[in-house]
Amino acid sequence: MEQSESEQESQAESHVESKSSVESKSSVKSLPGGTAHVKLEIKKHAVTDDYKLSKRVLGLGINGKVLECFNKQTGQKCALKLLYDNPKARQEVEYHWRASGCPHIVHVLDVYENIHNGKRCLLIVMECMEGGELFSRIQERGDQAFTEREASEIMRDIGTAIQYLHSMNIAHRDVKPENLLYTSKDKDTVLKLTDFGFAKETTVNALQTPCYTPYYVAPEVLGPEKYDKSCDMWSLGVITYILLCGFPPFYSNTGQAISPGMKRRIRMGQYGFPNPEWAEVSEEAKQLIRHLLKTDPTERMTVSQFMNHPWINRSMSVPPTPLHTARVLQEDKDHWDEVKEEMTSALATMRVDYDQVKIKDLKTSNNRLLNKRRKKQKQAGASSAAPGCNNQ
Repeated sequence: MEQSESEQESQAESHVESKSSVESKSSVKSLPGGTAHVKLEIKKHAVTDDYKLSKRVLGLGINGKVLECFNKQTGQKCALKLLYDNPKARQEVEYHWRASGCPHIVHVLDVYENIHNGKRCLLIVMECMEGGELFSRIQERGDQAFTEREASEIMRDIGTAIQYLHSMNIAHRDVKPENLLYTSKDKDTVLKLTDFGFAKETTVNALQTPCYTPYYVAPEVLGPEKYDKSCDMWSLGVITYILLCGFPPFYSNTGQAISPGMKRRIRMGQYGFPNPEWAEVSEEAKQLIRHLLKTDPTERMTVSQFMNHPWINRSMSVPPTPLHTARVLQEDKDHWDEVKEEMTSALATMRVDYDQVKIKDLKTSNNRLLNKRRKKQKQAGASSAAPGCNNQ
């Protein structure tokens, strides 16, 4: 969430006051199929009447910071997102509210319209996701192997969220690991999608704004094609790829958030399945990725096709093959922190060139992280087979 420096202040409770002069706005939370659900009533009394605000910042997303707060009646720990009130913020609240009925989308509990630091703000109270980010959880597994079957189950959960959104003609437009959070650190935790700062309705000509996160951006954003639901499917392909090996299919070789070379590789569909990380991954999983990462959005798999793919809808039949993912993520932990920072800073509108998108097969990919790790393994005297997965 991009935020001005003044919003980084942690004095929300002392400065938030009620604004009763502005008329209330309500909207309808819609379920797939057009079923009306609960109306959103934006409350005008001070959020501090109902919640005790903490100075602890839980996270930063596209459009605002997230603070810890507690329900005064129940003691429930929640997350409070502060947005300066404007049409874009209203839109974000609307889409998130409508979507939060899905079990794999972070639930919005309350919305307030208050004055903060002299400015009108919207305050979104959400369930607190205490389990952390998707990749962090995998990094922390230690010697416990992460399997292909687990990757399938994770992608089914993410697909459920995207299917829910697409059934309401909403494109999330920023599906990435940092926006996928677990409810708790327990074994039976639930993975949920959050941050609707880039969400848009998929009406005609509605999704042509080139704002995105580079590592998960679809080729049509870098060319003239319309930016629509198929972008979310491209992102699902990138996330599936990372879950199965530990590194993304496209890299910037210059250290920039998105370099000309990386642009070209994304637009031309240049990626591979290098060994040893991909040696034991099923052909079914690779086939799914190929269908998701097609550069032509008209050829790309839809969310319904994704959810009906056997690698997704028959997770228990997917082989529990130990993957290299946890080891790779742990070895490259410092690099991944840098990548996350690059992606956060690059969440802004950019100019794009409009060269025609062409599809080109590439037998070898110039993957900076992969090459660096290969070199390190050779220097360590890894002359025999590559190290196996941490599955002891």
